[in-house]
Amino acid sequence: MNELTVHTAPPVLRAGGVIAYPTEAVWGLGCDPSHEAAVMTLLQIKQRPVEKGMILVAADLAQLEGWVRMDALPAECRDTVLASWPGANTWVLPAGNRAPRWITGDHSGIAVRVSAHPLVAALCRAWGGPLVSTSANLAGHPPARTRAALDPALLPLLAGLIDGDTGGLAQPTPIRDALSGQVLRT
Repeated sequence: MNELTVHTAPPVLRAGGVIAYPTEAVWGLGCDPSHEAAVMTLLQIKQRPVEKGMILVAADLAQLEGWVRMDALPAECRDTVLASWPGANTWVLPAGNRAPRWITGDHSGIAVRVSAHPLVAALCRAWGGPLVSTSANLAGHPPARTRAALDPALLPLLAGLIDGDTGGLAQPTPIRDALSGQVLRT
């Protein structure tokens, strides 16, 4: 396995590589969201349909500029989202002009999170933008909570891995619709 750090991962990501890294609750798979071939590779690895859409993680709100349209939210909705970040809260926001179909899927919104996980935030800062973040498991299988629990069938399909600990959450981050407040995943 290609052992990466937050500083050696960006060239791998720029080359279209899919990497594994710990997130708030589980291990995740990530890649450059603007690199269609990388996202398609990630979807193929996970056996996940593109129509479902992807989650993006970022180190701060500025990294999501163009990916989402914060200005499309009423002030009270925007305030609720911003008060929850950085943190383990994923929100579906109206998609911006930078969000291609391979990220939004069949949706008009895009799921995003400004992470408080130190490794995720450092990786996004080193990368210089948001990353795709989806659980490191085949679709329908339980997500890995530790490096040792990563599916051995996934590892040879990855361009690398950043070792570390998850944030210790019992469940993956909740996903809520920012406009309606509806909980999409608890």
